[in-house]
Amino acid sequence: MHLRLERWASPISALMLVTDDADILRALYFGDRDEQLRRVLHQHYGKYRLTEGRTADAIKKPLEAYFEGNLGAIDAIPVATGGTPFQQDVWRALRSIPAGTTTTYGQIASTLGRDGSSRAVGAANGANPIAIVIPCHRVVGANGTLTGYGGGLANKRWLLAHEARHSPVLAGAIGSL
Repeated sequence: MHLRLERWASPISALMLVTDDADILRALYFGDRDEQLRRVLHQHYGKYRLTEGRTADAIKKPLEAYFEGNLGAIDAIPVATGGTPFQQDVWRALRSIPAGTTTTYGQIASTLGRDGSSRAVGAANGANPIAIVIPCHRVVGANGTLTGYGGGLANKRWLLAHEARHSPVLAGAIGSL
C-alpha cells in the first residue's frame, strides 16, 4: 500500500496527515508522534510505503474550516482505517458524537450493545489512528473528568475548549476541564 504523509501546521500543533492514493485519510497524528504513527501504520496495513506528499484539499479545507469554528466541516472527510471489527465499530460511534458534546466509554459501550465493555471501548478509543476527525477527544471519564488522550491532555483540553467556543451545547461548561 502506498501512503502519503504531509506535515501540516494547524492552530493546535503540527499534524501528520496520512492519505492513500484515493485521497482518503488513513491517519492523523500530532506532529511529535512519528514512531507511534509508523507503528500503527504497520499494525493496520502490514507492508506499506510512506512518502512525503501533498494532502488533497478535500481533507485540508474541512480541517481548516473546523479550526476556524465550523465544527461540522470535518464530518465530510473520507476516512478508512485498519483495526479489528470492534475497534472500527467504536471509531464509527466516535464519529457520531456531535461536536460540542462529550460522552463516556460506558455510554459508547451501551450504544454498541456491549454494556460492561467500557474498558475495551477505552482501549479502542486509545488506538484511534485518526485524531480530531474521529473525535476520541470527546470521550471523558464516567465522572466527567478528562482521561488519557494519545495527543496529550493539553491538546484534548484545547480541542474541547475550541468546540465549546463554537458550539452552544458546551458553552460555559468547559471551564472545569
